Amino acid sequence: MRAFKAALEQGTPDAVYLLHGDNEFLKDEKVADIIVRLVDPATRDFNLDLLRASDLDAGRLSAVLDALPLMAERRVVVLRDPGGLKKDARVVLDRYLAKPARETVLVLVAPSAWKPEPSLMDRASTVELRSLTEAEAVSWIVMRVASLDVSIDQDAASLLVRSTGPDLALIDGELRKLRDYAGGGPITTEAIQAIVGVRAGETSSDLLDAVCSRDGVRASGLVPLILSQPKSTGVSLVMSLTTHLLGIGQVLVARRSRVSPRQLSGDLYAMMGESRSAVVGRPWGEAVTAWTRHADHWDEPAVERALHLLRAADGALKESSLSSDEQILSTLILAMCQTQRIHAA
Repeated sequence: MRAFKAALEQGTPDAVYLLHGDNEFLKDEKVADIIVRLVDPATRDFNLDLLRASDLDAGRLSAVLDALPLMAERRVVVLRDPGGLKKDARVVLDRYLAKPARETVLVLVAPSAWKPEPSLMDRASTVELRSLTEAEAVSWIVMRVASLDVSIDQDAASLLVRSTGPDLALIDGELRKLRDYAGGGPITTEAIQAIVGVRAGETSSDLLDAVCSRDGVRASGLVPLILSQPKSTGVSLVMSLTTHLLGIGQVLVARRSRVSPRQLSGDLYAMMGESRSAVVGRPWGEAVTAWTRHADHWDEPAVERALHLLRAADGALKESSLSSDEQILSTLILAMCQTQRIHAA
């Protein structure tokens, strides 16, 4: 990523770039950055082609790739979903990649579901743009607000991520509203409470902590507040709770096996990193801390029962039209926490 940024800043881009990963927002931003830095607005109509594989035949693609820049040093060609090219068009692309033109910067943009193809990755400068962790999203916010000529403190940035998750498109929209609300001043937690509608102590992280500590009354009381926040759904909360119970279960197994705290921490981070489908619902460091801190509230049978309840709730959320998400989640959480009381008794 640093080499990519430096090449654009110095005006010495590589001939072919391949942008891939599951972060569509960052991919679109990188494409826009390439265009701004490498294409003169005065000649953009002649030296910029934005293509989609499904719309191309071999003749059209060959003509675009063979074209020379007009009244400019270079031209830029952006091709989205290169894996979707028809066979004859793919032959044209492969032939071009074997000997790319010096006057053209070809940007291949793979969709999030794209499976890496060595024939493309070996002949392009690859840039992976994956979804950010919550901690990375906080750092991204700090950099983003600087470009908007405002500032934000760390607590406010963390609160925003806790309410939106690491969805950069959603965060970007909220930041623009917050900038206008702040009127040139810093973005504070009070501003986020006013605009985004979330308060400290009323985030998904707080709900997850309450469940981990088996405080069912507090956790169920937070359900309607969390569901009213942006991008928060019953299904996403169940997925986050499932990840947390799996984490607590791994802590219990590790302690039974006398795994060292340091190795355990590494194993927990690895578990989240290996499962891209896992929805953690908070910064990874916070999750690991919660699992290790609250594992003593659980035993392995209790975790298994909670996971069974979560599977049932997930099915109910996706199929039931009789109960609301709030009812299903509140019942689920109270049942999960009741297990501790029965066990203690």
